[in-house]
Amino acid sequence: MYQNYIFDLYGTLVDINTNEGKPYLWKKTAELYAYHGAHYTPAEFKKTYLRLCASHTQAMREKNGAKYPEIQLEYVFEDLFKEKGVTVSMDIIRTIGQAFRTISTKFLCLYDGVTDLLDSIHATGKKAYLLSNAQEMFTKHEMIALGIYDKFDGIVFSSDEGLCKPEEKFFRTVVERYGLRIDECIMIGNDAGTDIKGANLIGMDSLYIHSDISPKITDLTGADIPATYKIMDGDFTKVKELVL
Repeated sequence: MYQNYIFDLYGTLVDINTNEGKPYLWKKTAELYAYHGAHYTPAEFKKTYLRLCASHTQAMREKNGAKYPEIQLEYVFEDLFKEKGVTVSMDIIRTIGQAFRTISTKFLCLYDGVTDLLDSIHATGKKAYLLSNAQEMFTKHEMIALGIYDKFDGIVFSSDEGLCKPEEKFFRTVVERYGLRIDECIMIGNDAGTDIKGANLIGMDSLYIHSDISPKITDLTGADIPATYKIMDGDFTKVKELVL
């Protein structure tokens, strides 16, 4: 049927729950900064972090002209040190960034059937790719922890490209980088406004799966979702029988 399977990650392959609103996150991250001489109150740290994220996003939008820009959060964490006149190595910055992510994460796990599908794709001589709106600093290591990082023939993170779904150029990146034919590909994702919309922009087939962390939809039958295939009950194991 298809030769190349392009997956979204969070809400499609991986179930995750994060909470960046909890005060404990900002308190502990501010403490990590203080260890290196950059002193913030938790409230000041959060306010500065959000301001820098907005500033970096605007700068990236102006740089690449994208409607949907993406930033690299390690540079936000770096600027948080610079605001206090402190210089540290990028290794320290990434370690603190990963601690920030770990503290904010309530749980992280694969959906049932994910490993089986990825293994089956390769067993039939086909290929699997990842196209994810994600921060490489976090996501690569989460995938390693879940045992799926090495199961992809190619991975494209939005943070590395300065673009995110549904930007058409972002979808074309995975196609062009790995020499894929669009008519041999299918995009599999849980967000109609990013995964399915972006696939449609370049004429690629798609499979929408409505998972527990999909954006809310008004019609639970999925009648208004323009995907080639739909799984509305969140059962990932059905992907294999539909498109492999």
